[in-house]
Formats: sequence, C-alpha cells, structure tokens
Amino acid sequence: MTTRLADIAAQAGVSEATVSRVLNGKPGVAATTRQSVLAALDVLGYERPVRLRQRSEGLVGLITPELENPIFPALAQVIGQALTRQGYTPILATQTPGGSTEDELTEMLVDRGVAGIIYVSGLHADTTADMQRYERLRAQGVPFVLVDGFSPLVQAPFISPDDRAAMTLAVTHLVSLGHTRIGLALGPKRYVPVQRKIEGFGRAIQDQLGLALDDVEPLIQHSLFSLEGGQAAATALIDRGCTAVVCASDMMALGAIRAARQRGLEVPRDVSVVGFDDSALIAFTDPPLTTVRKPVPAMGQAAVRTLLEEIAGTPAPHSEFVFMPELVVRGSTASAPGERHRP
Repeated sequence: MTTRLADIAAQAGVSEATVSRVLNGKPGVAATTRQSVLAALDVLGYERPVRLRQRSEGLVGLITPELENPIFPALAQVIGQALTRQGYTPILATQTPGGSTEDELTEMLVDRGVAGIIYVSGLHADTTADMQRYERLRAQGVPFVLVDGFSPLVQAPFISPDDRAAMTLAVTHLVSLGHTRIGLALGPKRYVPVQRKIEGFGRAIQDQLGLALDDVEPLIQHSLFSLEGGQAAATALIDRGCTAVVCASDMMALGAIRAARQRGLEVPRDVSVVGFDDSALIAFTDPPLTTVRKPVPAMGQAAVRTLLEEIAGTPAPHSEFVFMPELVVRGSTASAPGERHRP
C-alpha cells in the first residue's frame, strides 16, 4: 500500500498524507486536490474505493451532431447548465463525420456508468434507422430522453419544436408581404423534422394561396443541412421563379442569401429569405436574418427535467412534449418585387 500511496502522490503532485485523507474520505482536502488524486487513481489503473465511486453517479451523457451549426452548442449549453445546477456533471459527446458513431458514443457513456443520456437530433430522428438500439438501451436500465425527432417505436420522452407551426408562421409572414411563389429548402427527406416541415409548409401554402397539392411539389427542394446545401437548394428554387425561400436552418438561409447574390439579386429587394433556429449571431448577419426561433431554453430545460424524473424512478409519460416556435422579423424579408410599386 505504501508503494501505491507514493505512486499516487507522485502522479497527483501531493503528499502521501493527502492521498490517504482522500482515499479514506476524510475532510480538509480542497475539491481540486481531491479531483487530482482521483484522476491519478484512474491514470494509474487503480480501482476507486467504493465510497468514492458513488461520485460518478452524477454523470449525464449528452450526444449531439457536429457543433458547426451554432444551434447545437446553444442547446448543449442550456442542457449543461441545467444539469450542473442539479448537481450532475454533463459529458458532451459529439458525432463528427468519420468519427465515432452514435452507437459507439452510447457504449462509451454506458461504460462510464452515466446516470442517463440525452440525445439531440440523433438516429431517433431518422426514419430509416433501426430503433431497436434504443430498446436495448432501455433493457440495460439506462434512462434517456430524445430531442428533435420522434418515433412511435421508441418508449421514451421526446422533446420537439412544433415544426409544422414554424412553417405556418413563415408562410403567413411571406404571404402578408405579397409573395405568391414561396419555396422551401430543407435537408434529406428521411428525417422526421423535415417531413413535418413539409406537411406544415404544404398545408399553409394550400390554405393561404389556394394551390393544389401538385403545385406545391416543385416549391420544395431537398439538400444538405449546411450553408452549401442551402445555396444549392435556393439556386434551384430561385430558378423556378420563387421570390421567397423558407429554409430549415439558419445555416441554409445564409446559403440562400449567397445564392441570390450569385444570381445578381438583392436580399430582400428581389428575394426574401427566412431561416429556422435563431442561432447565435444570426441577428448580426447582412442583412439581419428573419427567422423562426426554436425555443431552445425551454426545450433544453424540459429535457433535463424529464431525464431527472426518469433517473429518480418517476418516469415522465412516454410521449412527445412539443414547444411552440416564434417568428422573429428582421431585415431579410420585404414586400414581393411586384407589390411595392402598387399604390
């Protein structure tokens, strides 16, 4: 034991007496020093004493897609802060192209003994994915909550924005400005939020402009959820005569503005653009972006509250909690080109 104490003390940069106090759970050790000793134990491959192992029960995993789209760090921040306030330690696990898959990240978190996992825009949002992975996780006794995306096959609480209502808000705004040729730029069709946006958009266009369902089809363009994707989709829609483009993310909307400029058009004089998310710094783009704000604080806090109920053994109903978005009008939308010269 003496050798072990000496090893740990050397690794942690503290005295053997301090190591002894930490291992025996004695008071009088600073929190940072305690962490150094526990980290030294882990590095040297020693098992933590049982009473100290209990501390790691406060870990909660958060699995997000890439962090290039600012909406994901925004959600992660809200969720992380809410967990910390409740005495839990968030572990952020990010999927990156060519990096770890959601399944690998889940396995890593379960191996770390997390108390629960929050998934943001994960495979649960992909209608082509196998949902059995979530049932296997449930069978392992790990509580989890799913944000952005819904599957009737998964018995878990879901937290979503109202994607259909978001499209109604955007279309209503553009119709009020006199636009009659409105396009929708979004990501791949297999994702639940995409399918819901198409439903909401189609219904709003039919109700407010009296178009038949067949006429709505050419107004919808699928691409990638990125600036380049938005640029490609908007280029196609502008070429089909659209004077306004609703985008499924703010990043796509920035691409749509670039597409208009490449065609020698001005935003919003010639083409109006609406985003979705209201992520950080979007109010400061040129022009400032009109967008549908995703209720990130409410969604993030609800995800944490629901997960902690699951962890405490009082599960929330296995249903979907839907949060209402709001339209934020800024400088990227204006009257339709033919409208502003009328008396």
